Amino acid sequence: MKWKVGAVTITKIVEVEGAGGTKFILPQAAPDAVRGMDWLIPRYATEEGKLRMAIQSYVVEAGARRIVVDTGLGNDKKGRHIPLWNNLNTPFLYKMKEAGFAPETIDTVLCTHLHVDHVGWNTKLVAGQWVPTFPKAKYLFGKTEYDFWNGYEESKEQRAVFADSVKPVVDAGLAELIPGEHRISEEVSTFPTPGHSPGHLSVRIRSEGEEAVLLGDVAHHPVQFEHLDWSSTFDSDPEGSARMREELFGELAGTKVRIFGGHFDPGYAVREGKAFRLNENPTK
Repeated sequence: MKWKVGAVTITKIVEVEGAGGTKFILPQAAPDAVRGMDWLIPRYATEEGKLRMAIQSYVVEAGARRIVVDTGLGNDKKGRHIPLWNNLNTPFLYKMKEAGFAPETIDTVLCTHLHVDHVGWNTKLVAGQWVPTFPKAKYLFGKTEYDFWNGYEESKEQRAVFADSVKPVVDAGLAELIPGEHRISEEVSTFPTPGHSPGHLSVRIRSEGEEAVLLGDVAHHPVQFEHLDWSSTFDSDPEGSARMREELFGELAGTKVRIFGGHFDPGYAVREGKAFRLNENPTK
């Protein structure tokens, strides 16, 4: 799927998607509660109250630039907490090539944060070694985010993720550590949105009077627009994550800024009482 934001094109490349339970990520979003939010159905949830979610990347074409935002889970990875995420063999790179984005044509990779499902295709396995998937790209990692996870010992999974999907990029000399506010191109920049992780970044695109925001994991699912306090089990600061949603969605509500979720299709924030909804159109 492709979207235009002025002269910028955003293309979604899906690695895996489905509809299922929420216990491991958004435990408050039980099926009964989800069914009570009919605006989610059928685009963001099933009639049975199961959340529709995807692990995906966005390719942003801005002028001559080709920027990949987040890189999913990756193939052949091990040590992942969720069993299905180990030893994957998905056609993700084939999908990218079919969409016209061969890895060697990518000049920038931006990871909104360094969690398992946002860095996986940073690298691929070649002759038993992890090598950068996008050999001509500069990989942008938030410095706050990188410094937090570098040497982090509390999570065996995160150590594995850093070792196979982050460190090889640094060792290859392709990594650049950036501040929270960083301009990638004339149209594309980052801004800090901590809460889900300490150095989480989101992306702002402005072109020809139009605007979009790529959230990353400020929200994992549109259900969090209505329930701002429903924080992910993976949030490093659940209360801070909720405050960030209230602040950012309040800024975006009622505007024509298209919002792209890290795990859901885009829409526009509209205010609904003290909370929000995500609509396909910028007005109710």
